[in-house]
Amino acid sequence: MNTKEAVAARIVELCREKNIAINALANLSGVSPSTVYSMLNEKSQNPGIVSLKKLCDGFDITLREFFNSPIFDDIEQEIK
Repeated sequence: MNTKEAVAARIVELCREKNIAINALANLSGVSPSTVYSMLNEKSQNPGIVSLKKLCDGFDITLREFFNSPIFDDIEQEIK
């Protein structure tokens, strides 16, 4: 799994844990639904940290809490 896939997986995981739909997350975060969906699919290969911080605000968690997940433990090295 690469970093982008891990970020997308974590967003989906948190939505399930907190029982929040993607569109509801966008509204809570002040981010457009298209931005959230682009972070979840192949459209965006580099999710922006500012958008990610807004999503964390919508989840009512910190960036530290977002990245404090086993999902990020075995990410592939991305230097090529």
